[in-house]
Amino acid sequence: MKTGGQLIVDALEANGTDRIYCVPGESYLAVLDALHDSSIRTIVCRQEGGAAMMADCHGRLTGRPGICFVTRGPGSTNASAGIHIAMQDSVPLILFIGQVASHAKGREAFQEVDYVRFFGDIAKWVVEIDDAARIPEFVTRAFAVATSGRPGPVVISLPEDMLTSLAEAPEARHYSPVETRPGEVELDALDVLLNKAKRPFVILGGTRWDAQAVAQMRTIAEAWSLPVGCSFRRQMLFDHLHPNYAGDVGIGINPKVATAIKQADLVLLIGGRMGEMPSSDYTLLKSPYPDQTLVHIHADAGELGRVYRPALAINASPAAFVEAFAKRKPAATPVWAAEAAKLHAAYLDWSTPPESGPGAVQMGPIMNYLETMLPDDAILTNGAGNYATWVHRYHRFRRFGTQAAPTSGSMGYGTPAAVAAKQLFPDRDVIAFAGDGCFLMNGQEFATAVQYGLPIIVIVVNNGIYGTIRMHQEREYPGRVVATDLKNPDFAALARAYGGHGETVEKTADFAAAFERARASGQPSIIEIRLDPEAITPTRTMTQIREKS
Repeated sequence: MKTGGQLIVDALEANGTDRIYCVPGESYLAVLDALHDSSIRTIVCRQEGGAAMMADCHGRLTGRPGICFVTRGPGSTNASAGIHIAMQDSVPLILFIGQVASHAKGREAFQEVDYVRFFGDIAKWVVEIDDAARIPEFVTRAFAVATSGRPGPVVISLPEDMLTSLAEAPEARHYSPVETRPGEVELDALDVLLNKAKRPFVILGGTRWDAQAVAQMRTIAEAWSLPVGCSFRRQMLFDHLHPNYAGDVGIGINPKVATAIKQADLVLLIGGRMGEMPSSDYTLLKSPYPDQTLVHIHADAGELGRVYRPALAINASPAAFVEAFAKRKPAATPVWAAEAAKLHAAYLDWSTPPESGPGAVQMGPIMNYLETMLPDDAILTNGAGNYATWVHRYHRFRRFGTQAAPTSGSMGYGTPAAVAAKQLFPDRDVIAFAGDGCFLMNGQEFATAVQYGLPIIVIVVNNGIYGTIRMHQEREYPGRVVATDLKNPDFAALARAYGGHGETVEKTADFAAAFERARASGQPSIIEIRLDPEAITPTRTMTQIREKS
């Protein structure tokens, strides 16, 4: 006989959990007590949204579900931001929520929420465990659901009395990963389409990739001379300096890449959903009937034909597909062989940052400096905002497992993600980028980095505004500024107040020394870059946007 709390921990251990991210609450004290004697590492966070984003980053970088525990009511609703990210980004995550006791349910008890209704549209599966004896069944099923098909978040509600009750239950077993592989018929059909094509283009996206799959995709690209683009915030899926890399298929796409996709006669969409952002509002690939011959490869049959009607649908995970197709070779030298080199040259030009701009701090030279200093395995994290353009356009990702950023466009992600990434890979450089508004949404997780001695470097690009919204505001309602100005703290002083290292950069030439001091400090660090708000994009100033409007 064991308590429900002990059975939860036993089931997590049986399914390979090595750490959880949490904000403690009295609603799941029985689980916390069981964790006391467990080998599972408990990472205590400062806000539930940050904890859920750490769990998302864990799932994003490992392919194994990130585990998050929060308390009922406001704890769960705070965590919902991370659940939405994991759902839109197809990331495996399991959120456990302490729930009110069974006898109080349905009375609007203290902090009571109906989690099936609340999370129903933003989670892959939501369930409440009423019987402690069924905990092994439900927890192992949660791991399977979170990782199979299109991965996503699972939410499990845990009534407080269920966690303290005693039950006899079967020993939990590890979940069985479900793989979907392409058939020879589908591979033969793709072989025919490729050999007939004149202007093919490949777009990589989604999850369920690993380092081996990325290497096999490189082999395919080389054998077939294919130009390859990476979907929005999935850039770590192909080496940016490889001669077949064409560029980022995301927000602010290189016009030459957009033209290549629109004029392609065959598009291979591997692993991704090609949502609103990477599709440029469904103009690169028209919905539901693309102008191009579309081959869509996805691990979830429910995604095939849901938005686009493909000429060929292949129900397979990206890893299984590339493993199988890597054995295929073209019948002759592809007629498009020179196109990949042209697009790669266009990418190199597009991804070379400008050396000048308004104000005393120039982000272009700073990005150039980071490119020379950061090793290929450095992990870069960020949330959302115009500052992220400097990362996505000008950082050249070289290896798998080096990027954690929400395709859902959620602010506040970079700092908690960096904490999780450094926990997972303590020997690698972890750099978080954040805007001033973005940082202040979950910046308190910098305290978590200090508590656990995780020397992340957070680069806060401070322009004193909600920059993306101001840009749109000036474009749509020029000169009518409201609700986008910010009065910010001294971020370097804030870092020191938390017990970390702080630097302030007010001139371009100051950045290199500041970065080296932060790196050498061995402490979690914040480098505040005070950027002129006129430098709203790499190519246009705020004044230019306003005047054009």
